[in-house]
Amino acid sequence: MRPIDALVSALPEGRVQTDPDVVGSYARDRTFLEPGKPLGVVLAVSRDDVVTTMKWASEHRVPVVPRGGGTGLAGASVAGDGTIIVSLAKMTAIKELSPADEIAVVEPGVITADLDRAAREHGLMYAPDPSSYQISTIGGNLATNAGGLRCVKYGVTRDSALGLEVVLADGRVLNTGRRTMKGVTGYDLTGLFVGSEGTLGVITAATVRLRRAPAGAPATFAAEFGSLRDAGAAVSAIMAAGCQPSLMELLDRATLEAINDMRNFGLEADTTAMLIGQSDAGDGQAVAERMERICMENGASFVAVSSSPQEAEELIGLRRLAYDAKERLGACLVEDVCVPRSVLPDMISAIEATAARHGVKICTVAHAGDGNLHPVFIFDRGSVEPPAEVWAAADEIFTHALELGGTLTGEHGVGLLKQRWLAMEAGPVAAEVQRGIKAVFDPLGILNPGKAI
Repeated sequence: MRPIDALVSALPEGRVQTDPDVVGSYARDRTFLEPGKPLGVVLAVSRDDVVTTMKWASEHRVPVVPRGGGTGLAGASVAGDGTIIVSLAKMTAIKELSPADEIAVVEPGVITADLDRAAREHGLMYAPDPSSYQISTIGGNLATNAGGLRCVKYGVTRDSALGLEVVLADGRVLNTGRRTMKGVTGYDLTGLFVGSEGTLGVITAATVRLRRAPAGAPATFAAEFGSLRDAGAAVSAIMAAGCQPSLMELLDRATLEAINDMRNFGLEADTTAMLIGQSDAGDGQAVAERMERICMENGASFVAVSSSPQEAEELIGLRRLAYDAKERLGACLVEDVCVPRSVLPDMISAIEATAARHGVKICTVAHAGDGNLHPVFIFDRGSVEPPAEVWAAADEIFTHALELGGTLTGEHGVGLLKQRWLAMEAGPVAAEVQRGIKAVFDPLGILNPGKAI
């Protein structure tokens, strides 16, 4: 009997799928990376399904690849040969939503936007806001410590994670954290699991923090610039002025052209960069107008403040189209460097210079308020992987980000794609410590092997 037959027998009928076409649809994420040939996929609907799977996997030494919605951009949920995929997409219950305590308890398959909508029925919101919020899952966001458009004010996913239920490699269930806003008992195991990319355990429930939703519609502005460096300087000036925007997004010319080709919004010929900012403060309109003035002082050719919630939503909608618009141009290597805000203009200039030097098309968007840039390298869709000049350009950009005091990834995670650069940032001592942590939680090395560290 094949080892997987024992798993099929141990789980309810239909939970384990082995048809190659079905399995293949769960084996990749949104990167160009080609998956291997997994043994099957477990369509988990409960924690018990995950417990049974992990006990089986430990007994038979089968590697496990957890996945949520498959929207990852670093290859963390790409499945290799001989693995079993555990899909958590069917675990979609919002088990509790407490307006009094401003928390929710959710399963990992809950769509980010669905949790936010449920919270807003009670005058609350779920703050993390990745661009994929309409299709990405809470579990996937926890696994990568996702950020998003609102992270400039509200932080990344870890800042909203209070406690987790995690199934360990041997099938034991670990509960971390708490329901309270404060708590320092023991080590911060919740923070350790958030961002671990499925290499330490499988998250089956999360207690997350909700926040009071703004009383009124946020005020939004859009500013056009003749140079990316001027736009970056405006961002630095806005943050230095203490404006506390709830959103601050930067789009370069290549990205704007891709969006304009997809949905014509009247892109001007002399616009090299666009800055979209938002304030959800009580005096948001005044703050937006202050940010407008700062943009003009830093070289903006045109600035407009939205006059209605519909106008504001249209502006934010342009930003959310960025990745889909770039996918229309070819295959994408999506990167994710983060630098201190004060050197954002320098990093932007370096990306421009690198693209020109290597003859590579790079479309850049940024969560500019916290220095998180997404240079997206476009290459021929028929290529198995990026050509040499793309890798060379990426090498330069990552090296420069680290030289500026930055990091290789602000929110997408390491996955498979950033393995080649990991040693540049982590160093030998950090690498040894992380391998030691991995060994404690996963001594057999079966949890998402080859990812993250």
